[in-house]
Amino acid sequence: MWGLLLALATFAPAVDLGLGTPSASGLGLAPPATTKAPVSTLAPSSNPAQQPSGKNNGTSEQHVRIRFVKKKKVIIKKRKKLTRPRPLVTTGPPVITTPAGALDLPEEKEPGCPPLGLESLRVSDSQLEASSSQSFGLGPHRGRLNIQSGLEDGDLYDGAWCAEPQDAEPWLQVDARHPTRFSGIITQGRNSVWRYDWVTSYKVQFSNDSRTWWGSRNRSSGMDAVFPANSDPETPVLNLLPEPQVARFIRLLPQTWLQGGDSCLRAEILACPVSDPNDLFPKAPALGSSDPLDFRHHNYKAMRKLMKQVNEQCPNVTRIYSIGKSHQGLKLYVMEMSDHPGQHELGEPEVRYVAGMHGNEALGRELLLLLMQYLCREFLRGDPRVTRLLTETRIHLLPSMNPDGYETAFRRGSELVGWAEGRWNQQGIDLNHNFADLNTPLWEAEDDGLVPDTVPNHHLPLPTYYTLPNATVAPETRAVIEWMERIPFVLSANLHGGELVVSYPFDMTRTPWAARELTPTPDDAVFRWLSTVYAGTNRAMQDPDRRPCHSQDFSLHGNIINGADWHTVPGSMNDFSYLHTNCFEVTVELSCDKFPHENELPQEWENNKDALLTYLEQVRVGIAGVVRDKDTELGIADAVISVDGINHDVTTAWGGDYWRLLTPGDYMVTASAEGYHSVTRSCRVTFEEGPVPCNFHLTKTPKQRLRELLASGAKVPPDLRRRLERLRGQKN
Repeated sequence: MWGLLLALATFAPAVDLGLGTPSASGLGLAPPATTKAPVSTLAPSSNPAQQPSGKNNGTSEQHVRIRFVKKKKVIIKKRKKLTRPRPLVTTGPPVITTPAGALDLPEEKEPGCPPLGLESLRVSDSQLEASSSQSFGLGPHRGRLNIQSGLEDGDLYDGAWCAEPQDAEPWLQVDARHPTRFSGIITQGRNSVWRYDWVTSYKVQFSNDSRTWWGSRNRSSGMDAVFPANSDPETPVLNLLPEPQVARFIRLLPQTWLQGGDSCLRAEILACPVSDPNDLFPKAPALGSSDPLDFRHHNYKAMRKLMKQVNEQCPNVTRIYSIGKSHQGLKLYVMEMSDHPGQHELGEPEVRYVAGMHGNEALGRELLLLLMQYLCREFLRGDPRVTRLLTETRIHLLPSMNPDGYETAFRRGSELVGWAEGRWNQQGIDLNHNFADLNTPLWEAEDDGLVPDTVPNHHLPLPTYYTLPNATVAPETRAVIEWMERIPFVLSANLHGGELVVSYPFDMTRTPWAARELTPTPDDAVFRWLSTVYAGTNRAMQDPDRRPCHSQDFSLHGNIINGADWHTVPGSMNDFSYLHTNCFEVTVELSCDKFPHENELPQEWENNKDALLTYLEQVRVGIAGVVRDKDTELGIADAVISVDGINHDVTTAWGGDYWRLLTPGDYMVTASAEGYHSVTRSCRVTFEEGPVPCNFHLTKTPKQRLRELLASGAKVPPDLRRRLERLRGQKN
């Protein structure tokens, strides 16, 4: 037994990076075999990617170490062992799989080093080089973790770095630009609709001048370590170095790859900066924020605790409430921030931010948790901008619409969760495709000439099929719909991740089965304005030197796009919000990296802080007012506000107040309500900060007055009787 333990001593347990809890299989490493025999023999790996590249026929020789235990003295002998022919799996240089070349797992459990920044684009294209590339679209600049390809292979935006097939010794190199402690590597295969390509093993080398290189070596043997890589194109595989290495350059040298495929990979490097006392190298840009906020990822329990702390710190301007539960029973918590939390104030607009619809897009969740901390802190400090926001607006922050999916992603960790894991709710439903399709019935009614006389152009009802008990509607979706119907929201943004762009409705193409098509709403000017405001105040989107995240360069169009012109999304929350309620909503894609590492959260906060505040302030753009009964001065609920030339109306809240977002200009606005004469007036929206007051007083129709008098048992006044008689005479 002691011999067995000594034979396995070089294998350390799986490590925890703080990015989840990767198991041995999660790291792409098989656990060591165990046996009851007193002699332990380490056989060649059963993984075809790790077999030696001997002759295809016959056998090859391999030295295998055998340990004998005699009392407490270890004796090592060697013998030759025949191995099976190498399966037809990979091409490339031979891979050492003897104990001398086998990979030693590091003993430390907390490597502590964050990603260098390939996925987040902090590492620029100029820092990446390769031995060869099949095309520009498969160049070294595409060798970034989770990068996505275009629809066409061979374009400028393919989904990996791929070496030329004839490249016998391929390598991908990263220049950190200053001394760096490299501690680990994460790899994926090629993202492609048409191809299957991934590296199955690789070596790692380091250099300070890009000329003299040394390899990552096993502690036990001193030979170059061979790291097991991927077995599919998407699952990230983490390998920690046996010993962290301080250098400026790091190279990945693929050794084997999938048979019939090419040497292709996407990667992230785990690295810690080291001090440079002589200032020989340019300093890396600092990531940070001066705001003393809680910059870390919060799971469900930590999120609840943080929201409670904010509420206790600012009890007079905050309120926490739940709008429902997830499929697994986690509550969907909302933080309300206003000077009178818990009540709708007449004339005060309601706005919301929703994050975490896709559970693995974690940045929006953290930005909303940071925003509630910031608003509370700045309100206590008396900041005039924040004070005005909280006294003139009622703000609702839903940081996690899909808490079940987030918990799945959180357990995997920011670098290992991949592109899709945790995206859906626990039922496997994509919440952003789960709202009722109101676009189709509206467009069919428009084609038949029924809008707006027979079919309204706003507040379309839920289809019958959607309300059935067996309808495929997630509990999270139902909760948000009821929330929308309960509160008269005016403005909203839905925070996502994986790109840097703001998209606006319609999200669904009008032409059936069209993958993409420009499909604007009647309020296209307003939506383009709202999108431009966020994109124009977001630091990352405004960086002129930034490169595209994946396969489209949105900076060419101001970092905004019509959702349907990007890709069609039937049943989106944006379209539903616009057609079922008064609320105007856009989608903000916050970052190329869906789940940024914690050390990048301060910079992401700085990138988005001003944009988050400025977007909330756009609720003042346009007109606002109260529609009242001329006789009683009481507000009229559900009065319709129509704007000439815009085929989309809004309605008043229960107190008669309304808000109509409009870009600067002169408008003819009509207020109408059942039982009242309509009133039309001119309202001018200026470039000065609004909203512009545009109030209405409506007079009851004679029929409405008669109904109310008869219902109360009162006598009909003579003037009303004569007016009714004249109306009857006109009809005759």
